[in-house]
This record gives sequence, structure tokens and C-alpha cells, in this order.
Amino acid sequence: MRRILLIIAGAVVTLMVIAGVVPQRDDRDVITPMVPGADRYQQGKIFLERADRLSTRPGTDYQILTGDVVFRKNDMFMYCDSAHFYDITNSLEAFGNVRMEQGDTLFVYADELVYTDSLQLAVLYADNGKNVRLINRDVTLTTTIFNYDLGIDLGYYEVGGTLTDAKNRLTSLYGEYAPPTNEANFRTDVHLESIGESDTLNIYTEDLYYNTQSHVALMNVPSVIVNKDGKIFTDSAAYNTETSYADLYRRSIVVTRNNNTLVGDTLIYDRQIGYGEAFGNVIMTDSVKKVMLLGDYGFYNELTDSAFVTGRALAKEYSQGDTLHLHADTIRLFTVIIPSTEEIVDSITRIIPADTTHHMVAAHRVKFYRTDLQGICDSMTFIQRDSMLYMDRHPIVWSDNRQIFGNIIQVHLNDSTVDYALLPEFGFMAEEIEEGFYQQLTGKEMLAHFTDGHLTQLDVSGNVEAISLPMENDSTYNKMATLETSFMVAHFAGNALERIKTWPETTSTIVPLYLAKRAQLYLPQFKWYAPLRPTGPEDVFIISEEFLELMKEPDPAPKSRSDRKNISRSPNL
Repeated sequence: MRRILLIIAGAVVTLMVIAGVVPQRDDRDVITPMVPGADRYQQGKIFLERADRLSTRPGTDYQILTGDVVFRKNDMFMYCDSAHFYDITNSLEAFGNVRMEQGDTLFVYADELVYTDSLQLAVLYADNGKNVRLINRDVTLTTTIFNYDLGIDLGYYEVGGTLTDAKNRLTSLYGEYAPPTNEANFRTDVHLESIGESDTLNIYTEDLYYNTQSHVALMNVPSVIVNKDGKIFTDSAAYNTETSYADLYRRSIVVTRNNNTLVGDTLIYDRQIGYGEAFGNVIMTDSVKKVMLLGDYGFYNELTDSAFVTGRALAKEYSQGDTLHLHADTIRLFTVIIPSTEEIVDSITRIIPADTTHHMVAAHRVKFYRTDLQGICDSMTFIQRDSMLYMDRHPIVWSDNRQIFGNIIQVHLNDSTVDYALLPEFGFMAEEIEEGFYQQLTGKEMLAHFTDGHLTQLDVSGNVEAISLPMENDSTYNKMATLETSFMVAHFAGNALERIKTWPETTSTIVPLYLAKRAQLYLPQFKWYAPLRPTGPEDVFIISEEFLELMKEPDPAPKSRSDRKNISRSPNL
């Protein structure tokens, strides 16, 4: 018996040196440990703080501790029902009601723990049907196998787990969480979802950084952010899940609830106030109106349904298949609220309810191109409710070999096709027959009617003047006809003049071309602006000096043939 007691005493002395335990010997093989007052912050040391009993088994290299066992490493305490302590490696295994505590904020619960001192790594396990739980203030992490690196205060799982804080729930196959810094990293099948009753946020990605204090999520791989207001597709983003504010990079895509899209090299998007800013190669698309806005910088306000682009700004309208390309310094789209009004009809008052309409404003230096229609002006406004397009200050429109210009051009559209065009102050139309020869028509007011995009009728009133070059039967032009009247209606068929009606009085002359002087070939206001005509989609970005000089000139005004002395001798610009 004495020999057995000596052996037990030797084992206990070894435990004393490594674990800081001073045993109280008796005549049994089970010892009640006593804990000395050693420094608990010794590097690489684990201290046994409490245990009811200590024992050994023949053929094993560990001590058995049972009954309210408590270990400590620095400020981390570990509680369990029983433990195996390996004195040579300074490692342990803990069983039953395992609990790790650090201060009054960090708690880890498990059914089993294995600590390897050489790695400073604690691996915690849960029984079947249960989870390991880490709780740090309002953060809860659950998994079936949890690894905690005590050297760097970092916990992680590799078998799937869930982290929940006051704002969100995150699940993934792999996850890391550092309680001191509130930082978490997740990889593989990552899903973040809001746990708020009023929020519908979901983030799907393969790699996510998340801060449980700021609630900011960082993504650097293809990711999708979804909520009731739309979606965001991004390869690089910082998203504040608390404020719904996002910094988006690498040409991210924002899709709004109306299925509009915003794309740019860099985006700033605030979902709560519904606005987005885009920088670099901006594309804003309205799929309902079939309109795209492009530019170097763009702004979109979802709540007011407004947007604008600038810096190589371009609008594309593609509802009719043939895309209209329109460029200006700045292009704006916005919604106008029309208040309710009262209307009295047959002594009955009728309330017209409030309504909304959309406006598009392009200014300045406007140029547009479509294969069947081209034009320029200083500024342009389109009002959706009236389907009216207003071209202001030196507007010029070309179609086929015709050119129309005036002070103001108002165009009524029907499904993006011209229905009629009005020049209310002054209008001039010219049609090129051959180089240097033009049919011309001018008046104080001009109204052109179109069917399926083709001119069918032209109404001109006030100081009407015309020069025409009738085609002979052999398809040649040998004479010139001039006309002056007060009112005229011209009908067209297949883009060719069919008949003309004038009233009340008309003066006309016919002169052989070989007898006509050059000045007689042109009306006083005639100018042929061919050099300014856009010839393709990219041409709308070319702003020439001739264009700029034209926009500086005063608006044209009607002139009679008596003012011929003021006309330029050159028909070209």
C-alpha cells in the first residue's frame, strides 16, 4: 500500500508543476486537489481552478478530474462535469455540460471539448440533435463542431453553421467569428437574411465579410442582394444592412421594383430614400418606356421617379425597333404631379382627379439620330401625357432629302411615331432635288401631318412662299415655279406632291431654269444645313464650330421676297 501511495504522490506532483495544483494527500487513490495562488497569465499555461476529485488509471497518460471541474487560460474559463488532463502536452478533454466563459459577455456551450495546447485550439462538439452555441452579447453562433483559437481569439466552423445578431441571420458552410473585433467571415453557400419583421433583405454569395456591430457586409465575388424593392447584382460591394446604404463597384447592377436598372463602374445606392448615383459608363434603363440613359455620371431617384445623366449623355428610345439616339449636355427624366381641377359642363361641376406625367428635358446642344429622322436644336422637352415633343431654339429636322427648320418645332407622337409637327411661329421646308437645286416652302405657321411616318398633308398660313421644280416626263427639271399666297394646303402620296390648294389670292410665275438668276433659286430665309445633319449614332456626339455658331444666332424670322438683297448668295451653310 505504501508503494502505491508513493506512485500516486509522484503523479500529483507532476500535475502541480504543470497545472499549478497542490494536492492534499490521503491514504486513498482519489485525491482532492488544492489550487495555489499562482500567476494566471503565464504564457502557454492552463490552470486547474477547481475539481472535486483527481484520479489516474493504469496505462494512461492523463489525470482524471471529476465533479465541478474548472480550468483557466488567461481570462478564459472552461467548465465541465469531468476532464482528462494530459500533463506532458498540457492538453485536455472535457465532457458533460461544457462551458467556456470570458468576462460577462462571451459564452460557449457544448457537450465535449478537446484542447490542444501546441495549437492553442479548442474543438467543441455537440451530441446528436444538439448544437454548440457561442453567445457574445447579442450575437449567437450555432454549429455542430466549433473550433476556437485561444491564441488569436477566433472561432470558426467547417461543417455548416449559423450566426445571428440583432439585425440579421447568416448561414454558410464555413464561418469565422472574432468576438473582440466583432468581425466575421463566411464562405460557401452564404446566405444573409434580415430578421426584422418589416425588412425583406436577403444576400446570396460565396464569400462574405460581416461586422456584427456595424452590420456592414462586404462582398468581393459575384453576389445578389434581394429585397422587396428590387435586386442588386455585384462582384464587389459594401452594404450596410441597417441603413440599406450600398457602395457598389465593378459595374454592379441595381434593379428597382419597377424593373428599371442602373449600371455603372461605381454606384452609390440608398434603398431607404430610394436614390442611386452612378459614375463611369453609366446606363439607366426603363424597360416599360423602353428608354435608356447613358453618360459619365448619372443620378436616379426611385421615390420621385426621376433621373438624369451628364458627360457624354445619351438617350436611346427603342420602342419601335429602330433606335433613336439623342445626345445633349444633360438629359433629365422626371415626374410632374398635376393637381386636381374642377370643370363645369352644362352647369354640372366635375372634379378631374390629380394625375402624374413624365417629362424628358435635354439641354443644351441637342443632336439626335434615327434612320428615318435626324435633328438638332439647343434644347428639347418631351411631355408624356400629351405625347408632345418641343424643340426650342434653332430646331432643324431632316427626313429623307427634306429639311425643316423654324423658331420652335412641336411634334406630336403616337407610339413613338410622328403624328403631326407644328411650327407655330415660322417654318421653312426644303427638299433637295439635285445638288444646288431645292424645292422650298415657307410661312408664318406650318403644320405637317404624317401617316405611318410618311408626310401626307402640309398646311401653311401667313406669308406663304414657295419655289418648286416640276419634273418633266423625261425625269428632267427645266423650269422653276414660284408662288405667293396667304394659305396653302398640300397633299402628298408616296412622299410625292399630289395636289395643292391655295387661297384667297395667289401670285405665281414660271421661269425656264436657264433664264433664272441664281438669287431667284432660293427664298430669302433659305439655308441648307447639311453639314450639321447627324449621319449615324456616334455622330450625335460631334459638336462642330458651325453648330455652336448657329446656336448663338438670333431666332430666324419670316422675310418676304422684297428682302432678297439680304440673302446669302451661297445656298450652303
